[in-house]
Amino acid sequence: MSCVPFLFILLSSIPLTKCNSLRQSMSDSERDFSNLFHDSYSDNFDDDDASGSSKVALRNYVDAQFYGEISLGTPPQMFRVTFDTGSNSLWVPSSKCSVADITLIHRKYNDTKSSTYVNGGRKFSMHYGLGSVTGYLSQDTVFVKDQVFGEAVKIYGANFVGAKFDGVLGMSYPTDDAMSPVFDNIMKEKLLAENVFSFYLNHNATGNLVLGGTDPAYYTGDFHYVNITTKDLWNIHMDGLVLVGEDVKLCKGGCEAVVDTGTSLILGPYDEISALQKAVGAVPWNRGKYTVDCEKVSSLPSVSFTISGKVYPLTGEQYILRWTTKGKKVCLLGFFPSGFPDWTLGDVFIGAYYTVFDRDNDRVGFAKAI
Repeated sequence: MSCVPFLFILLSSIPLTKCNSLRQSMSDSERDFSNLFHDSYSDNFDDDDASGSSKVALRNYVDAQFYGEISLGTPPQMFRVTFDTGSNSLWVPSSKCSVADITLIHRKYNDTKSSTYVNGGRKFSMHYGLGSVTGYLSQDTVFVKDQVFGEAVKIYGANFVGAKFDGVLGMSYPTDDAMSPVFDNIMKEKLLAENVFSFYLNHNATGNLVLGGTDPAYYTGDFHYVNITTKDLWNIHMDGLVLVGEDVKLCKGGCEAVVDTGTSLILGPYDEISALQKAVGAVPWNRGKYTVDCEKVSSLPSVSFTISGKVYPLTGEQYILRWTTKGKKVCLLGFFPSGFPDWTLGDVFIGAYYTVFDRDNDRVGFAKAI
């Protein structure tokens, strides 16, 4: 039985709503959001114990982080998950979760209510910056039958406890046989005409995920592709970055970058981001965040990324995030220092360029988003 038509019918008509972001809420309470990214993502597993394309509507959250709904189990139990190309595992809260806040806010998977549940027999733990989850592995139907996923029993960190989404569905390459990524199992079942998926991420409205193809309604022109450099995350090589009209050149001689839908901003080495902040006149705001004068956003220099010989410019309007906190309008710079030598092209970049992730040819493609 093909799950693709069912997925299309179920998820293409999800009503979309705009909500306050987690980063904005944390800023209102003067909390740090510097670790809302994949700077220290890791996972650990403990041994002790029919062709076509499908669209998933996504909701805007964490300014440029999006989530949509999936079904899990038989009969279906619905969950809001972030579709994350910066990780490869699926986890959702368990009905056995011990955190009271999770019980009140988030949907929880109940294995006793699913006729297709199978006990996975292993523990798991995952770490994302300031937050982490631990629990055990289970199997159930998620697009395909017998998908291994994590039932989170303990969830640490306000990043997850207060989030609008319930869990994470990783879409990077497999790194552990214990938990094959969902998309890899879709590939094994040969459910799609092409083993690709594509993202449209719009900061101000809605987003869209297509499994098995692209949606021409969201981009213009041709795709330009770059091969990945390693089969773990979606790593690519960048030729360089420049601030147009400014004597600022970054990523000199080329550098590595991860294309990551689970990271809101564009991350780069500390010294290079500092040079960019200075060049655009950004000033410290609080806890590592930098802002610019909202009246000057339209006159900010463009930042051009060169990837495989193709130039991808971002205007000030595209790399500045506008929101209101405590009744005051704030224009946040969409570049943030990561403390690592590589770059991360998060949703600020993907919002400007419709992005296709091609598993058949191990490459990433970009086209100008509409």
